[in-house]
Amino acid sequence: MSEHNSNEKRVTDQLHSLRDYIRYAMSQFGKNKVYFGHGTDNAWDEAAQLVLAAVDLSWDVNPAVLDGRLTLDEKTKVLSYIQQRAVERKPLPYITGESWFCQLPFYVDERVLIPRSPIAELIEAEFVPWLREGPVERVLDLCTGSGCIGIACAYAFAEAEVDLADISKDAIDVAHMNIEKHEMAERVHAIESDLFCNLKGKKYDLIVSNPPYVDADDLASMPEEYDHEPELALGSGPDGLDITRRILAEANDYLTDDGLLVVEVGNSEVHMMEQFPELPIVWIEFQRGGNGVFAITANELLQYRESLV
Repeated sequence: MSEHNSNEKRVTDQLHSLRDYIRYAMSQFGKNKVYFGHGTDNAWDEAAQLVLAAVDLSWDVNPAVLDGRLTLDEKTKVLSYIQQRAVERKPLPYITGESWFCQLPFYVDERVLIPRSPIAELIEAEFVPWLREGPVERVLDLCTGSGCIGIACAYAFAEAEVDLADISKDAIDVAHMNIEKHEMAERVHAIESDLFCNLKGKKYDLIVSNPPYVDADDLASMPEEYDHEPELALGSGPDGLDITRRILAEANDYLTDDGLLVVEVGNSEVHMMEQFPELPIVWIEFQRGGNGVFAITANELLQYRESLV
């Protein structure tokens, strides 16, 4: 018997309840210095969600269930999940295949980033007060990944047509899965496109983008968990703004006259301030935490572009 199998047998012989395995998972997280930041921010929530998902129970199940004993097959599956999370450092949503955004469930795997954008707070507020009043007919989620931002916008703006655009065919495949999951095929469309390349002639009342924005220094120093996410969706040049520059240069051609552009740049906010001091953007403050998201109207963006000519 291998050392791994021998250790697993010792654990399954000695631990029996869901509560036992949640505690064991927490110990393994501490031993392996697991990083939390892909859905939870502490060991208890992470361990509870991981263990409950392994036995097909909801994260908000009645706590009395935690004292229930597991079958041997269930113990084996739980230990497999713990191995993936603690030793392989795979983020929780990739193990369970699910992540929540705007209180909505989305399918995710290693082809797309795990949803965690503070833009969720803006969507829930329907982008008030930055978006002009009146009906929203067309929305673009640029660099969509799993499609979570665009699909959440489709819920917020019930009459809107929503396009999800991404350069990655893999990401578009996942976005299609989430469109189907949320039964949004009549209003939400996934388009493989290098930014605006395949969107010629389209105009949007709202363009929302969470593009790659991690600068080279941050990319090199990120916790191991991020190694499981697609690098194409993270890095964007030395200062993290290569993609954002292209968006700023082209977005006005795809916005309605009274449209709004919202872009997340995360920690590259400092580079934005340094390089675009005259750009009339609004940095949005979030009640639930988060930073590095700016908004600019089509008119303001046009005036800025004209001032550079």
